[in-house]
Amino acid sequence: MVRRVLVTGASGFVGRHAVEALLDRGFEVHALARTPPQQLAAEPAAQRAVWHAADLLDGAATAAVIRSVRPSHLLHLAWYVEHGRFWNAAENLDWVAASLALLRRFHAEGGTRVVCAGTCAEYDWSGECCDERTQLAPASLYGVSKNALRTIVEEYARSTRLSAAWGRIFFTYGPGEAPERIIAAAARALVRGEGFTCSAGTQVRDFLYVEDVATAFAALLDNSATGAFDIGSGEAIALRSLLERLERLAGREQLVLFGEPAPNEPARLVADSSRLRNEVGWEPRRHLDEGLERTLAWWRDDPTAGVR
Repeated sequence: MVRRVLVTGASGFVGRHAVEALLDRGFEVHALARTPPQQLAAEPAAQRAVWHAADLLDGAATAAVIRSVRPSHLLHLAWYVEHGRFWNAAENLDWVAASLALLRRFHAEGGTRVVCAGTCAEYDWSGECCDERTQLAPASLYGVSKNALRTIVEEYARSTRLSAAWGRIFFTYGPGEAPERIIAAAARALVRGEGFTCSAGTQVRDFLYVEDVATAFAALLDNSATGAFDIGSGEAIALRSLLERLERLAGREQLVLFGEPAPNEPARLVADSSRLRNEVGWEPRRHLDEGLERTLAWWRDDPTAGVR
């Protein structure tokens, strides 16, 4: 039986790697993007997938793609993610509605297994995050919207016998990341020999290389486990330590300048990836140093990449 998966957000930071990870697992991959970027057409993995151009906010266009593809599996990664604005943007509400319409059409056309991308912003960030005891108490419209979608998806799955899982992403980094984000911005500055200023870096985070995020989603889709899973390394590192390590790997000295503690920043956000490891059998492939070296290499090859 052909396992045919539709990947939304397939041209995005995680999506383009998810396409390759799913192809490696033997799926027939149909990749959906508003405008599939031309540079992906030259990548071997992209050439093995079938690409579809459609805007998920256009219900008729979405329905047409679903009817055409008739996927058995759905990996839903697409969302509104404009840097610096997405946290409380009204577009989050549009994406809740679009995601529900997508899910209903997918199930109506015979789809059986869905995995959606969630976020660590669904958790309560006021204390120690995260483990199985951490409450769900999102403090942004983005987190509230994702958590609301998860609740509806889980109940809809129970009532229809649809197999559904939810992957909460923590902090992703790697080649192709938006240049405004912390690791990408620091890597670009360091390869150019420029100074980089940030906060004191005392906040503790969980960073996972983008290819490992993608393989986690592929493994979760290629499984029958249901419910919510943290997608992270499970390893804590202070932001200051990470940036100092990045500086050392770049062969630079004293270019990263640390300032005052960032206001209103959660002290600790670290995934509990034990369920993903134990029930799904997933393990990350890239150690932090290797991931950082690959990121630096990407910026050295094309320091303007991600700006175009």
